[in-house]
Amino acid sequence: MSRLSIEASTPLCLLQDAGRFGVRHLGVTQGGALDWVSMAWANWLLGNALNAAVVEITLGGFTVKAEDYCLLALAGADLGAHIDERAISPGRSIVLQKGQRLRFTQPSDGARAYLAAPGGFDAPTVLGSCATVAREALGGVDGLGNALAAGGRLSYSGTGGALQELSQPALPTGGPLDVIVGAQIGQFSGQSLFDAFNTDWALDSRADRMGMRLLGTPLQYQGPSLISEGIPLGAIQVPPDGQPIVLLNDRQTIGGYPRLGALTPLALARLAQCLPGQKVRLAPVVQETAHRQHIEYLRRFQTAGRACSR
Repeated sequence: MSRLSIEASTPLCLLQDAGRFGVRHLGVTQGGALDWVSMAWANWLLGNALNAAVVEITLGGFTVKAEDYCLLALAGADLGAHIDERAISPGRSIVLQKGQRLRFTQPSDGARAYLAAPGGFDAPTVLGSCATVAREALGGVDGLGNALAAGGRLSYSGTGGALQELSQPALPTGGPLDVIVGAQIGQFSGQSLFDAFNTDWALDSRADRMGMRLLGTPLQYQGPSLISEGIPLGAIQVPPDGQPIVLLNDRQTIGGYPRLGALTPLALARLAQCLPGQKVRLAPVVQETAHRQHIEYLRRFQTAGRACSR
């Protein structure tokens, strides 16, 4: 077993995996890594299952010290990672010798970094997952939904792996976020539909793992009141103030606001790396197109090559 002691952390540093499935009828939300793509690439670098438990580090402020020789992998945002005083870029596996520190300072590019270990970090599974959801007191290293905290410890039991780096970027940058249009799309005014897909939206600072609010021209819903219904990951709800909210992994399980549609999985991964104030655009796609793009991206995990680090 290899261990890391946590010397600094924030409430935004969490143990995550792909999340919980098949439990929403119990009122339990999904949880899991917001940027599933970066989580998968971090695991891929070590030959792990793509959904193995990782540390999701949001906006930095996280430091660990190696108690043993540790092989790790890092993907996602550039949060100013350093091994002692040596800067480390994401998209590679790294070694910490006993006594060395890995610290994340502040965002340079993106919002969330993912730290993986051989076989995944050790944690109890609750309802089939170790994903941390603080509101529901589920998951994490203690199984009670607590964030990683200074004085705590991470461990892993896996072995193997080598120093590798990604030979290509994890996600394309730029371009609009694809939206699969929803059942209520025809009940927004024509002007609102034009504005929704042809103007910029700014990410509000009021954002967490439940959802991200988009600020722009208010959208006008003209349909009847709705009965609450199940909410998929990435749903774009429009409350009475007309400012859309993209619902994320820790969302509530049902809701009654009208929806423009839902972001595709790839669009959600890109949104997870956006910082408050950043501007985005939305683009409508049909479900068949989104499904094809998703399958094509998943094939990259079979075909992507590794490059040896120097």
